[in-house]
Amino acid sequence: MFIMQLRERLFRKMGGVMTMAKILVVDDDRGMREFLEIMLTREGYHVRTDSDAGKALNRCRKEKFDLIITDLKMPKMDGIAFLREIKDICPETIVILITAYASGDTAVTAMKEGAYDYIEKDFAVEDLKTIIQDALSKKGLKKGDAIFLKEVGEAVRFGNMIGNSREMLKVYATIKKVADTPANVLILGESGTGKELVARAIHENSSRREKPFVVINCGGIPENLLESELFGYIKGSFTGAYSDKDGLFEIAHGGTIFLDEITQLARLLQVKLLRVVQEKTFRRIGGADDIHVDVRIISATNQNLEDTVKTGSFREDLYYRLNVIPIHLPPLRERKEDIPALTNHFIDKYSKEFGKEIRTISSYAMELLMQYPFPGNIRELENIIERSIAMETSNIILPENLILTEDTGEKGKFPYHEMSDIGLDLNDELAKFEKC
Repeated sequence: MFIMQLRERLFRKMGGVMTMAKILVVDDDRGMREFLEIMLTREGYHVRTDSDAGKALNRCRKEKFDLIITDLKMPKMDGIAFLREIKDICPETIVILITAYASGDTAVTAMKEGAYDYIEKDFAVEDLKTIIQDALSKKGLKKGDAIFLKEVGEAVRFGNMIGNSREMLKVYATIKKVADTPANVLILGESGTGKELVARAIHENSSRREKPFVVINCGGIPENLLESELFGYIKGSFTGAYSDKDGLFEIAHGGTIFLDEITQLARLLQVKLLRVVQEKTFRRIGGADDIHVDVRIISATNQNLEDTVKTGSFREDLYYRLNVIPIHLPPLRERKEDIPALTNHFIDKYSKEFGKEIRTISSYAMELLMQYPFPGNIRELENIIERSIAMETSNIILPENLILTEDTGEKGKFPYHEMSDIGLDLNDELAKFEKC
């Protein structure tokens, strides 16, 4: 009766909604059961209890629990056997074992069987609370990941990225996890893999989505101009500075700045960028006042940044500041199952752009694409499809209109020929392809 009254008071206190996790306590010791029920109910959890493993298993077949706390030594079925049964019935349920008879061997066995933790009966209440909170927190994250991966796994597109290969699903899940944190992100991947799309997806899935997303290619602007682009300048600070100019960090205030090809940043600018990262302040060229900005920095490179640190061309302290969360983008040759979806996307895009009625690609042409190593990654695939659409006169992309680069960077050569006015002999070309 006391437990029911306590639960009812908590229910009213929490606005009539019990939002906390469901916990099952299994122990043949009535005193321990009641103690845990009272303690956990006071914490706001929805608690059920059973005196033996058999009753608990029957309950678990009808009702789902987020976490189970079970005694190790019980009549008829001990905690280890119960743990095995629970993992068969509901593998996502967290199990914590409690016993008065602790031993190293039993602990190892329990962990191998899938127990989250193993504690003695003379536990400190605060320790148990912490273990439960940590376990439920991790369970919520894993459950959220599973739901998210199921959702994106059934689709081909995430933001402006296309593909549902295992490698890309991992990238999507990482984006979802880190998007709404303030942590700096470093995107690593070969040229043409879509690093800017990842940066944009992070921004658009964050609370900064309504603020600016500013992109700058550190390798595409001369060093003397890049500083003024990033930090701005004061009127009269140099020849041609006819008025004050806001830098890109000011423009990106409240939003995200994407620094592509970060390894191309000169050492002097690396020092100034480090100050922005650490102190959130900078000065315009020719200015004396510190300007404070709230900007999330996402950087990217197609080089091995650790090697550039070792050679001294990139500052180690800046590397660690930018590389809080690394995201590795796989090359297209490691996610070939995404090629058909990407191809169809580009066919649709360029058919509309060129005003053509091309809607598909022949099976032979697709086979050529699936075998090709794509040294230029997605950017190269897009270029191939754009060129094929421009040259195609039928309503389907044929192999003779796929112009693939000869030098693949890998062993052997991929068959390539300039097309004459009369085209190619398809059977002859396929025979050559099969030999390579």
